[in-house]
Amino acid sequence: MSDGSTNADRLLGARRVVVKIGSALFIDQDTGALDEAWLTALCEDVVWLGESGGQVVLVSSGAVALGARELGIDPRRARLEDNQAAAAAGQILLAHAYHEALRRVELTTAQVLLTLDDSESRRRYLNACRTLLTLLARGAVPVVNENDTVATQELRYGDNDRLAARVAQMVSADCMVLLSDVDGLYTRDPQRNDDAEHVPEVTGIDERIRAMAGGPGSAHGSGGMHTKLDAARIATGAGCRVAITSGRVRRPLKAVCGGGRATWFRSTATPAPPSGRRAFRRRTVAASPSGATPRSTSAAPARAASRLHRCQLASGRMRLTNTRTSGPAASGARLRARAAASRSAGSGTAGGVVESSVGGRAPADWSARSSTARPQASRSSASGRAAVTASTSARAAASGVSLAGAGAEAMVS
Repeated sequence: MSDGSTNADRLLGARRVVVKIGSALFIDQDTGALDEAWLTALCEDVVWLGESGGQVVLVSSGAVALGARELGIDPRRARLEDNQAAAAAGQILLAHAYHEALRRVELTTAQVLLTLDDSESRRRYLNACRTLLTLLARGAVPVVNENDTVATQELRYGDNDRLAARVAQMVSADCMVLLSDVDGLYTRDPQRNDDAEHVPEVTGIDERIRAMAGGPGSAHGSGGMHTKLDAARIATGAGCRVAITSGRVRRPLKAVCGGGRATWFRSTATPAPPSGRRAFRRRTVAASPSGATPRSTSAAPARAASRLHRCQLASGRMRLTNTRTSGPAASGARLRARAAASRSAGSGTAGGVVESSVGGRAPADWSARSSTARPQASRSSASGRAAVTASTSARAAASGVSLAGAGAEAMVS
């Protein structure tokens, strides 16, 4: 390779490797039968990488193809609901096939079903991340597949390539290998053009590179070179180098290390830690179509307003009641805070109403009320409360917003 590294250096030197397996590699094109010999040979590659100190995550297609054969569905004429039914029937067969193949080489397998939605929600992303890391720490080989029974978009666009890239981000992988029915990227379709040239290395994915990609090449596969380029862009943006190579040989990973042909996508970034804000932010930026930084979701203004409300509640100047809201402007529970009228003259407390839209979902029967107005406070206590309120207001202003901008509106009667 141009940077002096060999295929073996790139693959055997990786701490974690994600391997994506297309269904056309181990599903017979004519009968839909499973190629158990090929799958067993791949599992021997997994053992071989493990002996070199690497951890392996498998992302596998094939549930729809196996289920279609089981239910007698023609994949070329299948409707969306047919594919979903085939996925439900085939997922059991696929998991069993990997369980048996990995058990022959004395490895434990675990099935993980994900969709792209699981990588869009921070909480679900982190949960999936922790699960995968725990499985790897326990010595298991996670076999990840899309939940095709409900993931309609993935069935239509073949997003297991992109799912593999997101899994690579979740586990902070150093290398991702996309096993395909071709041995990499070509300048033109090699099946139709004899003058097509193989591209050994890509340093950046631009329109010129995308113009080289073609469409899906098999009946049982749903992806194509376009989805692989999308996956490469996502993974390299997260610090993971990517190889597209042929899986039509026995022991495909060992073949790549021995000098087999592949297209490598270089990454100059460093893999982010597998969990936390940095990893999720980098994943979000890398997965965005333009690579732009996503819209800020800072909660500083809401926190500043919340601190002010708590100070006023503690002083007995406010009481909260749950009220119902409607319309697009109501982004959370609508809380009405009414200032309790002072029981004595000269207390300096003006009657009024403060309304606040607080983000989040309020419990069904939530109520926090001050049952009675507090007795008249001393001048020093009133001054102290005013100082706390003023200090909190200043912190809210320092956040770059006013209290009204944070969702609070004062209406003094």
